[in-house]
Amino acid sequence: MTDQFSGIDVIEVVENQLDDQAPKIVKETLMRLMMTGHSREDALELIACALTEELVAVAERQEAFNLTRYTQNLSGLPEMPWISEE
Repeated sequence: MTDQFSGIDVIEVVENQLDDQAPKIVKETLMRLMMTGHSREDALELIACALTEELVAVAERQEAFNLTRYTQNLSGLPEMPWISEE
């Protein structure tokens, strides 16, 4: 994670998304990952990876938060094709 995120607890952000039930796909992704054998902790970490990719786009590439891209990344978990792009 880059220095820009040193004060951000991405897992906590994911937990807040779950508590707020927004976006809805975060809870759906958590449930799907757990139903396919991932522990809750591992599933949260995978979701945090998808969120981190979006945060990188916002902070480093100065793009607007893209819910569609975040949703696509969540839908593709546990695969993380964006890692090979960098």
